[in-house]
Amino acid sequence: MELWYTEQQTEHVRFSIKIKQHLFSSHSGFQQVDVFDSVEFGKFLTLDGLMMVTEKDEFIYHDMIVHVPMATNPNIKKVLVIGAGDGGTVRELLRYPHLETIDMVEIDKMVVDVSVEFLPQTASQLYDEKVNLYFEDGLKFVRSKVNEYDLIIVDSTDPFGPGEGLFTKEFYSNCYRALKAEGILVNQHESPYYPAFERNMRRAHQRISEIFEVAQVYQAHIPTYPSGHWLFGYASKGILPINKHVNSWHEYGLKTKYYNPALHVGCFALPSYVI
Repeated sequence: MELWYTEQQTEHVRFSIKIKQHLFSSHSGFQQVDVFDSVEFGKFLTLDGLMMVTEKDEFIYHDMIVHVPMATNPNIKKVLVIGAGDGGTVRELLRYPHLETIDMVEIDKMVVDVSVEFLPQTASQLYDEKVNLYFEDGLKFVRSKVNEYDLIIVDSTDPFGPGEGLFTKEFYSNCYRALKAEGILVNQHESPYYPAFERNMRRAHQRISEIFEVAQVYQAHIPTYPSGHWLFGYASKGILPINKHVNSWHEYGLKTKYYNPALHVGCFALPSYVI
């Protein structure tokens, strides 16, 4: 008998992956958490039936949410990561030796525990000595922070359920206050292709644009995310995402499967239907 995982991406679109085994299934109190082992994409994590991360293509998402801001500002030392329970964002950040501290805030401890057990490829660095783990609401956590972080990465789920508050104007305003003068905010920005996702993307970008001096959008191709076309938001108090530091990124000596300085420049050139 063939087993298939199917995600309802829109009312009229479904995405299916042939699976070998259903490895984990439980409700955390916040959301339904499942882990599958698939033929094509390896092990993958879903939350409330939505694809979060797969072993095969996670490198694309994590390269782009981390290396774009890190290449833009070489002086980033203290980072706040909100969400990112699978650990891939933390893993990529820790590849920079000059980074001193990562505060990671994940509301759902089960996501971290399950990722550590079933997805060690992404979660291997979550308990590094530079990482401070907080299992609480990121929206509430950031309210008390002022002029504290060089970079905030919002690696959240979609704008409903546990992640809903991370797409509000209040949250973006709190992030602004928590950032230092040269601070950067990066967040996953949904897909521009399907109408419902596009509305969320444009609403989030408008809210960020009303708060930050610099607010831009960049893109990546992620096969398992709805439409495969995914956006990230870049915001800062003045640092432009394309500057002299980007071409010096190779001096870190990091090997990446997706990100590179030429792509960094190109990913901010958006298709006409997105602009």
